[in-house]
Amino acid sequence: MEQKIKLTEDQVNSFRIKTKEDLEQYRLQFISKKGVIATLFEELKSLSAEEKKLAGKMLNDLKKLSEEKFFLAQEAFESTKLSASEDIDLTLPVTPNKTGSYHPLNLTRYRIIEIFERLGFNVEDGPEIEDDWHNFTALNFPESHPAREMQDTFFIEKNPDILLRTHTSNVQIRLMKDRKPPFRAIMPGRVYRNEAISARAHCFFHQVEGLYVDKNVGFSDLKQTLYHFTKEMFGKDTKIRLRPSYFPFTEPSAEIDISCLICHGQGCNVCKYSGWVEIAGSGMVHPEVLRHCNIDPEEYTGFAFGMGIERITMLRHRINDLRLFSENDIRFLKQFKATY
Repeated sequence: MEQKIKLTEDQVNSFRIKTKEDLEQYRLQFISKKGVIATLFEELKSLSAEEKKLAGKMLNDLKKLSEEKFFLAQEAFESTKLSASEDIDLTLPVTPNKTGSYHPLNLTRYRIIEIFERLGFNVEDGPEIEDDWHNFTALNFPESHPAREMQDTFFIEKNPDILLRTHTSNVQIRLMKDRKPPFRAIMPGRVYRNEAISARAHCFFHQVEGLYVDKNVGFSDLKQTLYHFTKEMFGKDTKIRLRPSYFPFTEPSAEIDISCLICHGQGCNVCKYSGWVEIAGSGMVHPEVLRHCNIDPEEYTGFAFGMGIERITMLRHRINDLRLFSENDIRFLKQFKATY
């Protein structure tokens, strides 16, 4: 048996593969299920256990050697195929390059960042898996607030509560806790809420929040910042409206509306015939939030705002279904050019 294996090994080493026909002949003789090596494996069954151990190792090495020689020769033929003039039809048209494009949410995100960077805002980031203190308690959420319940929040662990962040406000808390004022920053990122998926809601979406803390920061600073952003993002003819609202982490608080881009304020089904569309929430940072982060509210004040990137993108591009952003439909995505 050992002599047969050595003889076959000599045959493998001496076999010259110069053409594709040689390669096929080599495969049939050594690699195929009816080849020499396969026959030798069948003969192993008749050997004793001690003989089988030695012959089996030799046979496995032979099989590996024959397969390596085959695949190397096959790869060589494939690599030379394209360079052989007889295999190329020079009259065929050139295959066009398919250039990819940015995702529409990224285009909007980059545009938002660009606008606020010009106003001196830095870009900050933080974890998507967060604890209760950074996501709720430090933001002045009472223990009975509905957002703490399972129907709104994806909890990973309980006691202590670990969850998927419901907003990027956790980055605001980390910023205020770790640094000293003044600071001015925006926090773009993905957030999660336990909501039924529909054309206008999803269990995950993207936000951009902003924070400015310094001495003598007033509500007028917030208004002018949002006024500038609105004009830059939606056009100089866009109108802005602030409506009184309530958020646990800001006081006073306001919802931000812009004139409807579809009907230009005349009233349509998109704006529910009001002429206005909500784009963000905002307000002056609550003194309790500042205290939680060891910032003296008697010395420093600040404003904060938050907006959904999906909502802004839907308004910019007249998109009527939120689910399109996460379905990865190439027909939808390729419509967007790489411009901010």
